[in-house]
Amino acid sequence: MLAKSRQPEAEAGAAADEEAVAAEAAGLEARYGGLAPQDVITLSIGRFGYERFAAVSSFGADSAVLLHMLARVDPGLPVIFLDTGKHFEETLRYRDALAADFGLRNVRVYEPLPSALVLRDPQGDLHKTDVDACCNIRKVEPMARAVEPLVAWLTGRKRFQAATRTALPVFEATGPRIRINPLARWTSTDLAAYMRAHQLRENPLVAYGYLSIGCFPCTQPGKPGEDARSGRWAGQAKTECGIHLSDLDHSLTASSL
Repeated sequence: MLAKSRQPEAEAGAAADEEAVAAEAAGLEARYGGLAPQDVITLSIGRFGYERFAAVSSFGADSAVLLHMLARVDPGLPVIFLDTGKHFEETLRYRDALAADFGLRNVRVYEPLPSALVLRDPQGDLHKTDVDACCNIRKVEPMARAVEPLVAWLTGRKRFQAATRTALPVFEATGPRIRINPLARWTSTDLAAYMRAHQLRENPLVAYGYLSIGCFPCTQPGKPGEDARSGRWAGQAKTECGIHLSDLDHSLTASSL
C-alpha cells in the first residue's frame, strides 16, 4: 500500500518537472530562437554543460553541416549515432569519414537490444510486416537509452524537410528534456551554400537522389516536387520513425533502462 500511495506523488512530481521544462524551452525559444545556428550551439553547451548534453546525428544527406558547426565549438562533445543494423554501407563509411574530417572524438554508437531482435525480428524482415514495430526496436528504444541520462540534445532537423516540421522551433520540450534544432530555420539553399563554403564531404547517396537517408529497406530516392523526406517509407502513411515523437517518452518509461 505504501508504494501505491506514493505513486500519485511521483506522477505529480514528474508532471511538474515537465511543465518546468516546457516553460524553460518556451523561454529559450522566445529569447534565443532567432540566433544563428553556431550561436545556438555555443549557448546550449554553455547552458547545459558537457556531462548531460549531446548531439544526435544520422550521418545522412546534410548531416555534415551541423557536425562541422559542432566540431568548431568542441569536437569532443558526444555525438549519438543509432546503428539500426539496416543502414546503407555508404552511411556507415560516411560516418567514419566525417568523424575523421572533423576530429570528432566522442561518437557513441547505440544498437538494438539483441534480445528484442531475437524475440521480434529473428529473420531481420520485420519491416515487411510491421514497419512501426521495426522502428521501435531498431531506433526508438536505442534512442531512449541514449538520451535517458541527458537533459538536452541537438538535432539536425529543419522546417523545410516535411509538412510535419513546418512549425519546428529551435528549442522544444520533449517530456523532461529539451531538444534543440539549431538549423530549424535553414533552407536547402542555406545548407548547400554552407557545404560549398566549407568544402564539406557529402553523403555519396545524395548523388543518386537520396535527399533523406534512413535504413536501406525503407528508403528510396526522392521524387521531383516532393519534400525532402518523400523517399522515406514511400507508399506508406508513415512519415517519422518515432525518435522525434511521443513514442520516445513512452519507450523511456517502458524500457528497462
